[in-house]
Amino acid sequence: MTEVAKPYRVNKGRKFHLRVIDPGDTGEFKNQEEAKELLAESIRIMAKLQQKLYAQDRWSLLLIFQAMDAAGKDGTIKHVMSGINPQGCHVRSFKSPSSLEINHDYLWRANLALPERGMIGIFNRSYYEETLVVRVHKEFLASQRLPESLVTKSIWKERFQDINAYERYLARNGVVIRKFFLFLSKSEQKKRFLARLDTPSKNWKFSDADLRERTFWDDYQDAYEDTIRATATQYAPWYVVPADNKWFTHLVVAGAIIDAMLSLDLAFPVVTEEQRKTLKKARKLLQG
Repeated sequence: MTEVAKPYRVNKGRKFHLRVIDPGDTGEFKNQEEAKELLAESIRIMAKLQQKLYAQDRWSLLLIFQAMDAAGKDGTIKHVMSGINPQGCHVRSFKSPSSLEINHDYLWRANLALPERGMIGIFNRSYYEETLVVRVHKEFLASQRLPESLVTKSIWKERFQDINAYERYLARNGVVIRKFFLFLSKSEQKKRFLARLDTPSKNWKFSDADLRERTFWDDYQDAYEDTIRATATQYAPWYVVPADNKWFTHLVVAGAIIDAMLSLDLAFPVVTEEQRKTLKKARKLLQG
């Protein structure tokens, strides 16, 4: 299961190029049927590992999802996390910042949403929007009202440095970070947009903004590549996940999550001798 995700993991991004990943790749699998059983087993294993993560109460897991429109972030989160106990997991979607959020630094709202120890936190979009959509649309940067002296040609490099330092800090405090870029091809995005227009039950998913953003496709690809190059690290790696086939996307993400959780040596807390005595007393009272 974990082997499926390994080819798409980026630990050191300096020489990374998006062109090395095929959005239509399905690894060693020819079709969904071949992968169906493995995905089901992956979901069962994640559920068991999550119980230990919650009980051990030492680590937390932060999963960050970034993608172009129609790449399947929502569906991936829904399917891959379907076996997880909702009490041990929360999802935060980061939309355009509110007036309160815009009056703080761009990491402020992310800090408020970080998972507690024992919890899985999922960011549907994240602070990485600050090096993606804000980079593509300079007017968003202007709306942040930063002092003019701080908005230099080095601002993106500086944001990469700050994000790396932030993620290093989180990692040193028990937050395990895994970042996923669902890599969709332009032709597949077109197909999914048309499906939203042609299927009445999917009409609500379509927005004029989707088409506007599509015109910036090349700019976004450059921004994603630069971001992954600058922020892929051992302590917070990126997974560039082929997204043209949703079933394979789900499999890769599940494998990466299992790999992260297995690395933590999770276990249920050991019951002390004093606790055993308390349990014996409880049994006697219940049976009395």
